[in-house]
Amino acid sequence: MIVLDVPVMSVVDRPLHSPQCLTSGVATRMHERATQWLPRRTFRCVDVSLEDVVHAKSATRISVVLPAHNEASTIGAVIAQIREDLMVGSTLVDELIVIDSDSVDETAGVARAAGATVFSAADIEPALGWRPGKGEAMWKSLFVTTGDVIVFVDADLMNFSSAYVVGLVAPLLFHEEISLVKGFYDRDLSLDGAGKSQGGRVTELTARPLISLWWPELAGVIQPLAGEWSARRALLEALHFPSGYGIEFASLIDTYEMLGLNAIAQVDLGVRSHIHQDLASLGAMAAEVVAAAASRRFNDTSPLDASISHVGRSSGGIADEWTTRPINLAERPPRASLNSDRERTHIIEGAE
Repeated sequence: MIVLDVPVMSVVDRPLHSPQCLTSGVATRMHERATQWLPRRTFRCVDVSLEDVVHAKSATRISVVLPAHNEASTIGAVIAQIREDLMVGSTLVDELIVIDSDSVDETAGVARAAGATVFSAADIEPALGWRPGKGEAMWKSLFVTTGDVIVFVDADLMNFSSAYVVGLVAPLLFHEEISLVKGFYDRDLSLDGAGKSQGGRVTELTARPLISLWWPELAGVIQPLAGEWSARRALLEALHFPSGYGIEFASLIDTYEMLGLNAIAQVDLGVRSHIHQDLASLGAMAAEVVAAAASRRFNDTSPLDASISHVGRSSGGIADEWTTRPINLAERPPRASLNSDRERTHIIEGAE
């Protein structure tokens, strides 16, 4: 492990993150600890070379995990680039794992053909049960990966760059006190790559308001729900995992509560383009984020089975079509708590 007194990557130099901005204007109205954290723990992936990161890696094992559900149209290109650039062209990544969450398309076959090792989430530790959901797939990945550092990457990215992975692991390799790294980016809301937008409706309308109200020290985390993030295995195995879309929010809050603000960093990944969800799907995601926040703020235990309904209106203005989506509120316990084969045979929180 290489430990440096100062970051080897330069602090983000966009106006939002410059020292001048942090001492005047809107940034000064953030929590004082957030403004102090921003310049010390914000990096850019373009400011670090693959060669330097590979050198810093030493004996550290790095796993890349893609949780996937019906991503056959995009997952192959993401895997192929990681494999070509970071496994064949260099030795940064040791294993490339896809956890398939009940896909009904060719996600698993495409992923295998591109060079990933593919597991079905339901088949991993079947005695522990299974529930559909992103967080469930990520939790199950802890049973089949061997990396000291795990990088999570969404499988629906359309402009993926292997530099994302390089940028996400660099702070963990250069700074032993950092345990979790969140990506952030400009979001491209068009499918053809034209026209940037901040986007992130659940982030801006749900996650960031919750952080501002209840965890203002984390207000400097630009994309708390980013699907591209990395962490040390020791941390991940100590965390509770919401089975659904609350996982990114919960992991951030729990890391802060366990290790403090200095253990968290963020990396500018540039521009991110992916397949966007409809509002009904985003509503369910937002509910799962709120549930994760409430359970941590108030020790609230929500029912495992919940749903959210949306109404459609006909041309005559009549509410005549209701659709209902499940809300995944189950949470898995820390992987480290399942430290014997006997314990792992029990059905646990939220499992079916």
